[in-house]
Amino acid sequence: MRCLGWVWGRGFSQLRLCVGAVVALLSLPTQMARADEGGVSFWIPGFFGSLAAAPAQAPGWQMTSISYHTSVSAGADVARAREFEIGRLNGVLAANVSANVNASVNVEFLAATYVFATPVLGGQASTTLLAGYGANSTSLAGTITGTLTGPNGGTFPFGPRSDAINSTIVGFTDLIPQFAIKWNAGVNNYMAYVTADLPAGAYDSMRLANMGIGHWAIDAGGGYTYFDQQKGHEFSAVLGFTYNFVNPATQYQNGVDMHLDWAASQFLTKQWQVGLVGYLYQQLGCDSGSGDRVGCFRSRVVGVGPQVGYIFPIGDKLQGYLNLKAYGEFANENRPAGWNLWLTFNLSPAATPPTSSRPMFTK
Repeated sequence: MRCLGWVWGRGFSQLRLCVGAVVALLSLPTQMARADEGGVSFWIPGFFGSLAAAPAQAPGWQMTSISYHTSVSAGADVARAREFEIGRLNGVLAANVSANVNASVNVEFLAATYVFATPVLGGQASTTLLAGYGANSTSLAGTITGTLTGPNGGTFPFGPRSDAINSTIVGFTDLIPQFAIKWNAGVNNYMAYVTADLPAGAYDSMRLANMGIGHWAIDAGGGYTYFDQQKGHEFSAVLGFTYNFVNPATQYQNGVDMHLDWAASQFLTKQWQVGLVGYLYQQLGCDSGSGDRVGCFRSRVVGVGPQVGYIFPIGDKLQGYLNLKAYGEFANENRPAGWNLWLTFNLSPAATPPTSSRPMFTK
């Protein structure tokens, strides 16, 4: 991947175009033990990061790997929804659940991107396909009481019933294609994107842990990056919306989701970048469908944390980039919350340096 460009040894005149292409690959969503139907949504906040709207340096193929870990937990609201989703409460008219859900997910992602040389609408167009392989371990434990439908249509109480479910799956995630266009105007950078979920991953509606979401989804939005090359100041924000199609296995349809990812960073030297990252995820529309047994079930979560980046040469012709960021979550509703960690590694051919360049920082 050539997007890191010439940043070793002589200056940062191309950094805006290089790192942006790497971090932009984090804009691709995937699926874990999260929210909407039973606590699972298409979009995972945190994929957009610093310089997300900055164009890549050069056209051609790019490759990036991402190691992702999340550890989350939820209370009775999500536990009740998951019990309905996996068929543990069939025939139940109403249920009171005193339970907790805990999940730990580890996934390795690979993203292949092609950046087009010919401008599209005056900007730089790219197409990406992301896929992952990993493990999801989810458990649910607690007690349930409720009301059942009798054989003659009457109702009668049941419970309390104790439930202890442990589920682990190792497999592939769904496939995530994306198309994006980015524009640069000095310190201002703009982006428009559209992406989708192709439900090809490991999914079973009767299983607590999954690597896919079991339904199609489409997501679109736009972003902005401010980057002052002379002072090394950077700020990025990306707003997107997800439309979810009906899950054919459960006849459940998630409502429309909104997600806002942001990042702020400072380049201390030619190699080191430090800053903060954050996100707001809010479901706007109510869940629906004949399989919806939990009502509107709008979900929300907020996350914030630190990030650090490092650029380094590998031999004479290659260049590496590492980015580590972490989020702590809070203010969640109808959605698990916890923490997640991202480690991104990019290996690229070192681009030819320009004939002249200005230093990135002014005294």
